[in-house]
Amino acid sequence: MNENVGRRSFLKKSLGAALTAPLAVSLEERALLAQTPVVAAKTKPAMRGSMPNGKIGKVSISRLLCGGNLISGFAHSRDLVYVAPLLKRYFTDEKIMETWALCEEQGVNTMVASFSDPHAAEVYRQYVKQGGTIQYIAQIKAEEDNLDAAVKKAADGGAVGAFLHGGISDAWVRDGKLPLIGMLLEIIKDHGLIAGVAGHELRTVQEIEQAGFEPDFYVKTLHHSNYWSFGGPGEKPEVIRNRADNYWCRNPQETIDFMATVKRPWIAYKVLAAGAIRPRDGFQHAFANGADFTLVGMFDFQIRDDVETANAIIAKQQKRPRAWMA
Repeated sequence: MNENVGRRSFLKKSLGAALTAPLAVSLEERALLAQTPVVAAKTKPAMRGSMPNGKIGKVSISRLLCGGNLISGFAHSRDLVYVAPLLKRYFTDEKIMETWALCEEQGVNTMVASFSDPHAAEVYRQYVKQGGTIQYIAQIKAEEDNLDAAVKKAADGGAVGAFLHGGISDAWVRDGKLPLIGMLLEIIKDHGLIAGVAGHELRTVQEIEQAGFEPDFYVKTLHHSNYWSFGGPGEKPEVIRNRADNYWCRNPQETIDFMATVKRPWIAYKVLAAGAIRPRDGFQHAFANGADFTLVGMFDFQIRDDVETANAIIAKQQKRPRAWMA
């Protein structure tokens, strides 16, 4: 038999078997088939990393948090249309849990995710059931006429904290609905969770502070503008924003200056401008300019390097212009 024909026959049979296999197998069934809990696939204790922590309320949180956009299949992919489908295929249920387990190994004890998606909530439930201990802070998309629903869902799902999604916070402030944010913060606290607000726009933080609300923390974007896709010299931010999904902190220096006056913990996000800035550069910019924590989406193969990089930078930032608030 011709060797090439034999190989083609083998590939054809293999492909046929793959295509006829069940396309949707439950998480429980896959775990049974594997015979080995996903969470158990950790390195030896001697290999475990560590991460300095800060406290928000009574919750101890690693200074590097694992983001949830990658796991949820959402990506600021600019004009690359294939990225979101690729993420969804890469992050199987097992890969999501493996990523959380690797975070724990390296000392990252907290992740952020939106569990309005029932599937994501179920993966986390299974992860905890298998022995995983990573904490989660819920990013919630509250509805104006039912502020309690999203908070209750987060609390019932095991969250230690919750914050209002930045896009919603910015919109409520722009639309004159600031009191809703104050009401939501109280509801989050009534559920026993640490309560925060996210924002892309500095105005969001400024108006909350001016109103005298008492969030336990802010989640505010911060990155510099020194990357290629941000736009050319002199190009107006409005033009850049309309052209592509390229930037998330319109006024980095104004953000740095104002946050220096805010005496609340600050979780900085979008610090790598969705992959346009290298971790060493992005972490340095965030921690040196006042962030108490950084929230970063990480693939499993990036976690160890990101932790080592963040640790080295944090160690050199003990005396910085903005004091550590957590």
